[in-house]
Amino acid sequence: MQKISEELLARARSGDETANAAVIARMMPAIQKGASLYQAPGLDREDIVQEGLIGLFSAVRSYRPAAGVPFAAFAAACIRNAQQDACKTALRKKHAPLNFSIPLPDVDGTDTRPGPEEQLLTSEACADALHKVRTELSDTERRVLLASVHGLSPAQTARTMGTSPKSVANALARARRKLRGT
Repeated sequence: MQKISEELLARARSGDETANAAVIARMMPAIQKGASLYQAPGLDREDIVQEGLIGLFSAVRSYRPAAGVPFAAFAAACIRNAQQDACKTALRKKHAPLNFSIPLPDVDGTDTRPGPEEQLLTSEACADALHKVRTELSDTERRVLLASVHGLSPAQTARTMGTSPKSVANALARARRKLRGT
């Protein structure tokens, strides 16, 4: 891992996409390593990489140099924790029926699983959506969207962000509008 300067972190924290990309590039080996260590039924390697990226974004936002811990160590811990949490969530008993189920054939007996073409289109759509999240949403909209994805209510998100539930709901509505392209 390369050293990440305080200036680069400050630019990334302020929403500079170039700085964010540089931080991601420097931390990607740790994210990839974590993705190879953690496995769970129903959780693909790409999902674990994505959780590592979420952990990295959280580390960039919450890092405080005054604590005396180097950013790389702090970020590695945030990445590892996010990936571990994703695996723990996937392994919960309530997910077992989904993780070990076998798809039923269609009424006419054909297999309903997506073929390679559909999988490629789906992965491209996911990549496009992730690009939109990174480039079109403000930091607040990204934070609110991630909190929503993780199941937090607007009131819970508002408490953690120190704002009102109405502000959170508005930011979430803006994020959804931007992602839909309307």
